[in-house]
Amino acid sequence: MARDFYPFVERQSEGPGDVSSSPLDKATCSARIAVYDDAAAAPRVVVVDPKDTRSYLEEITATVTKLSHDQGGSIPFMVIREVVENLIHAYFQEPAISILADGNTIRFADQGPGIREKARALEYGTTSATEEMKRYIRGVGSGLPYAQQYLEDKGGSLEIEDNIIAGTIVTIRMPSARPVPAPMPVIEQQQQPPAPQIYLSDRGKLILSYLAQHESVGPTELVAEYGYSQPTWSRELRTLENEGIITKRGGQKRFLTEHGRRIAATMPL
Repeated sequence: MARDFYPFVERQSEGPGDVSSSPLDKATCSARIAVYDDAAAAPRVVVVDPKDTRSYLEEITATVTKLSHDQGGSIPFMVIREVVENLIHAYFQEPAISILADGNTIRFADQGPGIREKARALEYGTTSATEEMKRYIRGVGSGLPYAQQYLEDKGGSLEIEDNIIAGTIVTIRMPSARPVPAPMPVIEQQQQPPAPQIYLSDRGKLILSYLAQHESVGPTELVAEYGYSQPTWSRELRTLENEGIITKRGGQKRFLTEHGRRIAATMPL
């Protein structure tokens, strides 16, 4: 009989005297949570010690949620839980979590087997969960897609990257809650103000050159067109995104903003 559950599937006994166990029954690595509450100082670090998997997942989720919200972040508990539960795919190998940008950016890193097809990992129904993993998570390919959809609906984002040597980094962001000063009233405007002068790196100029001829771009297209590595292009795309020159809509694709189109049209590339 089908049964609804959240968040965990209850483990079924195989009969009297069942003593079966799984490597996933207990986490073996501490989770380190770095809180960057002062840009001029080293982060403070909170450690979640190894314990049984369910308690481990719940404690990491609750701790990250509290620490990020204490910094002023607005990423909800349910979104954080979906990304924390994704650590089970890395068998909890060296989890490191960073809380940045007033709690509105959280980066989850591990040293597990990594995610080879990152775009597919963000599609509903795509999962690599084993039967052992399904004792602790739903395992139906809904976690990361749900988190990405929620964040993008709120103006945020979810990104997946390779870690330095092995593993994965998942970064989730929400817009800053800091109030934006109201613009000065415009009495009279005869013409469009000139585009602000900003510095563009050589790779940033290549991205704008590509977008001048294509509707959208992602790291994969840039690697194929210009070389370099995918993480290199991902960092450059984030820089342009932070400047408001490009924006991301759906998956990893970036598009020129109105601000970006003005720059692309007026600056020599």
